[in-house]
Amino acid sequence: MSEATRYLSADERRAVTVEAVVALAAQQNPSDITTSAIAQHMGVTQGALFRHFPSKEAILEAVMHWVSERLLARVDRAAEAAATPLQALEAVFMAHIGFVAEHPGVPRMLFGELQRPGETLPKKMVQTLLQRYGTRLHGLLEEGKARGDLRADLDVDAAAVLFIGSIQGLVMQSLLAGGVERMRSDAPRVFAIYCRGIRSLP
Repeated sequence: MSEATRYLSADERRAVTVEAVVALAAQQNPSDITTSAIAQHMGVTQGALFRHFPSKEAILEAVMHWVSERLLARVDRAAEAAATPLQALEAVFMAHIGFVAEHPGVPRMLFGELQRPGETLPKKMVQTLLQRYGTRLHGLLEEGKARGDLRADLDVDAAAVLFIGSIQGLVMQSLLAGGVERMRSDAPRVFAIYCRGIRSLP
């Protein structure tokens, strides 16, 4: 056991486990991450790992909870600091990109969970995250329409899908390019195109 993890509390050790999985997912296919690899990354034994999590599934549940709470908290802070719904949408877009750039393993895990067969709890948690995120987008888009900032005939459902799809496209490009710098540099230009499609004409 490493000195860094020897004297951690149970909650701290669970948090370190989640962070280890997120870090490993940035380096390899999340489906290939084993409890042995997690324990090795943390400098503990598998036995120590299972004293805090009864199964690998429980670890994945904790990871999905971590992702959901931190991503939504970040986009909420970004939106609250903006003066208008359109500015809030841009702030949310950039905050999401920033979160992914800091944690490049996260989208790999989300995509992986959504592709898993059956209805697992981690998969349901990802679906819930997307629903909660979509609710926030719908609220901003509807508010923008009500203010006259966005097109009166805007299809809010389609606009929300395109918003998320634009982020996913940037993520996929970054995975293909092997780094996040392109995603950061492309994000403002991509949002500018999105913005031109949804805002009211002068």
